Amino acid sequence: MNPRIVSDPQICGGEPCIQGTRIPVQVILSHLAAGEDHQTLLKQFPRLTQEDILACLEYAAFLATEKVAPA
Repeated sequence: MNPRIVSDPQICGGEPCIQGTRIPVQVILSHLAAGEDHQTLLKQFPRLTQEDILACLEYAAFLATEKVAPA
């Protein structure tokens, strides 16, 4: 997995965040899903980099490959 995405129980309750920040991956993905572009995100979150945004997308793609076990 991308080292830019970390999960620490002491930060945001263990929710996956961008390393060195308290910005949860879910927040960035939600903004992207709402149609915001990368430049807008970079302005709204000054500590964010283009590589961080791509790491969030990579993380989402990884999670989408998980298989659901039949009930």
